[in-house]
Amino acid sequence: MFLIASTLPLNDGTKGFRFNFLGTKGFVRLRKQKSNGFTFQKGDTFSQLHLGRLTLAKERKFSAPKLRHFAG
Repeated sequence: MFLIASTLPLNDGTKGFRFNFLGTKGFVRLRKQKSNGFTFQKGDTFSQLHLGRLTLAKERKFSAPKLRHFAG
């Protein structure tokens, strides 16, 4: 668990940033198109909150941590 908050730019050319705040990882993205109001999605990797053009995504814990660092 990290005690330092950090932000990094997104590498896909969109407006937003990645964050690591007290061990919680995720990203914030400002999209071009508006969503239909307030929505919440829960996927395998991220839990996402959509608020108009703003998306806040938090990384979920993996059920198989052995595959998380497969390449390295």
